[in-house]
Parts: sequence; structure tokens; C-alpha cells
Amino acid sequence: MPQDPYLTIRKLLTSKQPDELRKGLELAKQEIAKTSPCEAETLLEIVSGLFYIDPLDRPELVPLLDEAVSVVGGCGDTVIPVLVEKLDAGDLKAQFAVAHALGRIGADAIEPLIAEYNSSTGAARRTFVLYALGKIKSPKIVQAAHLALEATQSDDVELRDTATRAIGKFAESIPPSDLSEELCEGFIKHLHANVADPKAGIRAKAVRSLGKLARYGHLTPEESKKLEALCRLILGIDEHYQWDGAYIVRKEAAEALQYV
Repeated sequence: MPQDPYLTIRKLLTSKQPDELRKGLELAKQEIAKTSPCEAETLLEIVSGLFYIDPLDRPELVPLLDEAVSVVGGCGDTVIPVLVEKLDAGDLKAQFAVAHALGRIGADAIEPLIAEYNSSTGAARRTFVLYALGKIKSPKIVQAAHLALEATQSDDVELRDTATRAIGKFAESIPPSDLSEELCEGFIKHLHANVADPKAGIRAKAVRSLGKLARYGHLTPEESKKLEALCRLILGIDEHYQWDGAYIVRKEAAEALQYV
């Protein structure tokens, strides 16, 4: 009697040996094409156990962790509700991996994630939902643009940080013609405000996102000139000679200058 492939996959994916983990993921990929919605959830539960791998403790398994994210993403929209629930996994490594998997599922995950964001009151939960939305590469992500805009002014540092980053990610996917003038102006206004944030990481992400708005054609010539002046100020190469003291902010300003 042939062995249940799910039992084989589960056994391989509980191993500590990279070769066996690789075999388990390969078998899991083969099963995806013929799974029912119920079976897809079972497969998700088995494979997502790898999301708890600590990449700092086991750096040699990082490629396999990425492969596991791809396998879960390949399960399709039937597993979106389960993945959204797992965004509250209580383990940062797993939560980031789940967010990446939702991103790889793509546009089908947008509306469920927006609904989850709107029904959540906790900043931590909203942060991971917004992070997942930032991983989706689709013009349809414009549906979530207002969430990022509002969250850039959150009192919660992590949510504000993630939202500031998400605007730049959205700018990569949304054609300029699909982003309303009101939203674009809001993005620019709030990002410029966050360039003055007390947290260097948020200032850096604000400059990076402004640079992406420039790179992907969302800025007018006047707005580009304003960004150029800002970057020169941050780098201390204008007439004021008052640069930002954080290297990560200056690094992003030097990058953004290439696009204005």
C-alpha cells in the first residue's frame, strides 16, 4: 500500500537536515496542483511549520525558508483566511513569513487584508496586515492606499514605520494614471512630514518612499525639485550645511537623488 504523501511530507519537514527539508518542499510543490481547498489547508499547516526557523540560528536554511513561503503562496486564494489568521502567530519570524506568503498569492489577498485591517483595533495586528499589503505586486493595491496614508501619522511607531515604507512599495505597483491626485498629494505631504520624525528609521523610509514616487513617475517637476532640495539638505551639500546625523537617512537621500 503506497504511503500517504502528506505523512511523507510531514516527516521530511520535521527533519533538521537540509536535504530532507528540500525533498519535503519538493513533494509539497507537487501536491499543490492536485489539492482540494481542505487539503490545501492541511498542506499549509505542514509547510508553515518552517516559518518558525530562526535564520540567524540556521542561516544555511534561509533559501529553504524562502522556498517554503513560495510553496504556501502557491496554495492559492483558498488559504488566505488561514494565513490572515496566522498573522497573529505570536512569533515575529512566522508573522513576517506569513506576510510574504500573502504577498505572493497576490491581488486576491488585497480585499481580505483590507477587511482585516478595518476590523482590527490593535496597532500590532494592523502593522502586519499593512506589511503584507506592501508585499503584493499588483496595480489593484491602490485599493489599500488610503490605509497607508492614514497610518503614516499613527502614534504607534511600528505602524507609522510600516506605513511609511508601504507607500514606496505601493508606488512601485500603481501606475501614475491610477493614483488619484488627492492620494498622491497626501502621500507627498505625509512623507515630507515624516522626514522630520524623531526615529531615524522612519525618516529613512520617508526619503526612500519619496524617491520611489519620483522613480515611478508620480511626482510633478515642481515636486521633484522640492525632493532634490530636501535630499541635498539631508546630505549637507546645500548652502545650509546641516546634514541629517543618521547614516541610513543620508544613504536613502543619496539614492533618491538619482531619480530627480
